[in-house]
Amino acid sequence: MKLLLTGATGFVGKEVLNVLKVTELSVLGRRLPKSDKALCFFQYNICATQNYINALLSVDIIIHCAARVHIMDNSSNNSLEAFREVNTHGTLNLAQQAADAGVKRFIFISSIKVNGESTELGKPFKPDDTYIPTDPYGLSKYEAEIGLRKIASETGMEIVIIRPPLVYGPSVKANFASMMKWVNKGAPLPLGGIKENKRSLVSVDNLVDLIVTCIEHPNAANQTFLVSDDDDVSTTGLLKNMATALNVPNRLIPIPASWFNIASKLIGKPAIAQRLCGSLQVDISKTKERLNWTPPYSSAECMKKTADAFLNDLKKKK
Repeated sequence: MKLLLTGATGFVGKEVLNVLKVTELSVLGRRLPKSDKALCFFQYNICATQNYINALLSVDIIIHCAARVHIMDNSSNNSLEAFREVNTHGTLNLAQQAADAGVKRFIFISSIKVNGESTELGKPFKPDDTYIPTDPYGLSKYEAEIGLRKIASETGMEIVIIRPPLVYGPSVKANFASMMKWVNKGAPLPLGGIKENKRSLVSVDNLVDLIVTCIEHPNAANQTFLVSDDDDVSTTGLLKNMATALNVPNRLIPIPASWFNIASKLIGKPAIAQRLCGSLQVDISKTKERLNWTPPYSSAECMKKTADAFLNDLKKKK
């Protein structure tokens, strides 16, 4: 069996590369990943015009982790067309050429944003929910899913779609890393009253285990799967878990969640309160039942692994 992996230098892709045990493994991307494995590397961009024929020869399965993600700075182009160029047009260009080359299965790492931005408490997202995202990143992934299903129906190449929520683990960036930094500093945080919401998260280890499961599982063909650690947590609970994993005191001030909603509306940024106080839950029952899969790692051990890596990075910087 010959595999082709894209996005091997990204947060998820590099972990997929670490755990793959197949001997025939090719990597496609902009730069060669750091790895002790003997890799067949193809230096290509994911875009609408690239010819991938050389990389697709004799490939059986593609794991497509490459994507343009939202970048939190003012100089980055986060327009819909910028996301579409990679996440939609580039993905479909690769998939169509893969189907033409006889690739049997295409595993696409999508996003829970295809389902939406939030859920009502106790009413988690399900794989077959119908929703059209308005967020540019989510919409680009949604359009890619539509196109992939069309290619599958026209060519017979199997499509597997996986929609993760927030992914964390060693070397995690963005908001998760910022929260961990402030918790580790022991700074008093006014988030101790956000106890009634629930968020689904997935460790990179559990996500990668599911991806590997989908490589050959017969029941994965032409299916969409949601994934999580199967251990939903409130914002307050998440920060307490971080403090425990970092072995630092929990210094959360119990300000009511309603205050955040009022304050964010007053400053014209209601999305801030939604991210802090809202719920986003996913139902992974289909994933567990159809694939006979459960997350192999607990959220506690994954948080500890993430915290240990964070502390180790701090030591290296001193």
